[in-house]
Amino acid sequence: MVQSLQKPNTKILTEDELQKIDAYWRACNYLAVGMIYLRSNPLLKETLKPEHIKYRLLGHWGSSPGLSFVYVHLNRLIKKYDLNMIYLAGPGHGAPGILAPVYLENTYSEIYPDKSQDEEGMRKFFKQFSFPGHIGSHVTPETPGSIHEGGELGYSLSHAYGSILDNPDLISVVMVGDGESETGPLATSWHSNKFINPIRDGAVLPILHLNGYKIANPTILSRISHEELESLFIGYGYEPYFVEGDDPMTMHEKMAATLEECVNKIKAIQEEARNSGVPKRPRWPMIVFRSPKGWTGPKTVDGHKVEGFWRSHQVPMGGMHSNLEHVQLLEEWMKSYKPEELFDENGRLIPELAELAPVGDRRMSANPIANGGLLRKDLNLPDFRDPIYAVAVTEPGKMEVENTKIMGIFLRDVMARNMHSFRVFGPDETASNRLNPIYEVSKKVWMADYLPEDADGGELSPDGRVMEMLSEHTLEGWLETYLLTGRHGLFHTYEAFAHVIDSMFNQHAKWLDISKNHVPWRAPVSSLNILLSSTVWRQDHNGFSHQDPGFVDLVTNKSADVTRVYFPPDANCLLSVIDHCLRSKDYVNVIVADKQNHLQYLTIDEAVTHCTKGIGIWEWASNDDQGVLPDEPDVIMACCGDVPTMESLAATEILRKECPDLKVRFINVVDIFKLQDEEEHPHGLSNRDFVTLFTEDKPIIFNFHGYPWLIHKLAYRHPNSNRLHVRGYKEEGNINTPLELAIKNQVDRFNLVIDVIDRVPKLGSRAAYLKERMKDEIIDNLNYAHTHGIDKEEITNWKWNG
Repeated sequence: MVQSLQKPNTKILTEDELQKIDAYWRACNYLAVGMIYLRSNPLLKETLKPEHIKYRLLGHWGSSPGLSFVYVHLNRLIKKYDLNMIYLAGPGHGAPGILAPVYLENTYSEIYPDKSQDEEGMRKFFKQFSFPGHIGSHVTPETPGSIHEGGELGYSLSHAYGSILDNPDLISVVMVGDGESETGPLATSWHSNKFINPIRDGAVLPILHLNGYKIANPTILSRISHEELESLFIGYGYEPYFVEGDDPMTMHEKMAATLEECVNKIKAIQEEARNSGVPKRPRWPMIVFRSPKGWTGPKTVDGHKVEGFWRSHQVPMGGMHSNLEHVQLLEEWMKSYKPEELFDENGRLIPELAELAPVGDRRMSANPIANGGLLRKDLNLPDFRDPIYAVAVTEPGKMEVENTKIMGIFLRDVMARNMHSFRVFGPDETASNRLNPIYEVSKKVWMADYLPEDADGGELSPDGRVMEMLSEHTLEGWLETYLLTGRHGLFHTYEAFAHVIDSMFNQHAKWLDISKNHVPWRAPVSSLNILLSSTVWRQDHNGFSHQDPGFVDLVTNKSADVTRVYFPPDANCLLSVIDHCLRSKDYVNVIVADKQNHLQYLTIDEAVTHCTKGIGIWEWASNDDQGVLPDEPDVIMACCGDVPTMESLAATEILRKECPDLKVRFINVVDIFKLQDEEEHPHGLSNRDFVTLFTEDKPIIFNFHGYPWLIHKLAYRHPNSNRLHVRGYKEEGNINTPLELAIKNQVDRFNLVIDVIDRVPKLGSRAAYLKERMKDEIIDNLNYAHTHGIDKEEITNWKWNG
């Protein structure tokens, strides 16, 4: 039977518990040092020699003792109270401090049997660390229990909060490094406590680890007064507890009592909220843990201070193969942990220490929440083909709708059917991006204060499932671990400002790549779905700062194994794409779709077929199919994106009217990864499937939503890519009309017609007057925009009449 939580006091450990906890921690520190330095002689049965030591010494010792110190104390509470708990290491570069207790509680050996609980297994465990062909020096996907790599600092706290959303029994303990606390993403993440509903969500226990130094510099929060530091976290809305010192036995007592107090506080908050049914924002506990950097390591090396100073950050001493004094110092250091008292003759942790760890799924390294694909269940999705969503297109290019508004109606019903496993994340732009139909079933979560006027359109509720905060970093962090712990979601933002999460996307894509291709025990998780709206071509009113389609360039740098970029040209295609993305696993799906009114082209069935292919001919816009083979176009008009599609169609209409003998093949691209030259595409397509686009000797005018060089990058290996002429955004624009912005970047209908005239030999001088008229149109439309501030009505209300 689970013991009820007791009211802790300043000394809650028995002498036996104290000695065993300290011994377990010494075992962790011994293993941590061994991982950094040793390739053989793991139990020091021989006198340590240079040949026992790695030639390249990599890793981070400084944070490791503090990480394992907390881990051991959390194990005590998990076992005592049967807690459902996971642990996130903000200083993820201190991986030895996590790997050591994971190995000691046997999870590592269960997953990697060659790293067994014996001398040979320990030798392999030491050697593999940060060694070519083996594991890295961070808390990577290969680490059992990890959902946070920690190589790039700033995201640990938002990751912890994302994990506890809709996980009411989970406590996520996160160690925040004091160097990490200086980053912008981490600073905003402290506000996550304003979004946690204690009735339906779990709890985060942040532990700020003040060990004083970064690589070679003091940390800011370690060099301010106690009063200022306490006030900072009170101001953030926490109840801070302080555990400070350098004597291990005293610190064990302090940490045990403080953790017990904090868990007691968390359980009391949750019990009150759940019994009353009233969700209020409490003052959640957090801990400031101040201990020496490189704690228990060498005090000095070569006359220089190491423990408690920045020199302990990575490898406290090197030159091991040329400096026997360092070898002797390393041996003394490792023997100071008294390994003969910790491990038996065969290298196994002695039974009285092994029993301190939790068992089964209660081990933080084996908690299925940290391998969320095991818990993931498919979304209950409505049929996007239903007339309530699908746009009834009777003729292509005749009617307009707001594409993302249609998507919002679909997401409304996705939310309604999945009220415990689906959330939408965005920085104050849900309504702006036309996704506000979601508010019909779920509001924006808000646990801070309310004003009377909020009832008039504020759309706020403590039970909301729409997450809005003006920090893309925090939102992205929440969503990443919401997905990694088995749930589903969507992140949306303005296209130009997706760059705020460039680096976060990089890290998540790398995590997926490793998990998918190299860590077979990690179950697939729901894809990270990113909607980029308020796109470059409809930011003519906001100016140059809002015009940047370059996020997709970054995405295409990553492997097609884990990334996809979609440009649905209309609402029905967008429905097909979002349905596909919400069903997919282990991808980052980027969807580029604007929120303004746009022409509609395909019926829902046509859209499904088109999106399934990813690239295809629009026969109704083409005139090169004569019904008798071979079909011979004079030019291929290709396009990708909503505005480029419209302008390409308008150009095609002009050409077909003015040059009736010109044969135009019109192609639309939805999935730009299908332009890549691969012998076997992940979807089964091969090079021969691209003949519709890459012909032997015909020019291809490709009108693209983003930067033109991206298409060249994807297509350059195709043998006929020299026929490809790409138009796209070229950093030209500011406060413009929509057509003026298009003209400045030469994606407009008039410049496209000129492109065709210049590149189709049969037109030549025959089209000189048409080319001249197109130049006149450009001048006339620019003058009109500068005079009236809008585009001409025939431009604004243009419809397809090809």
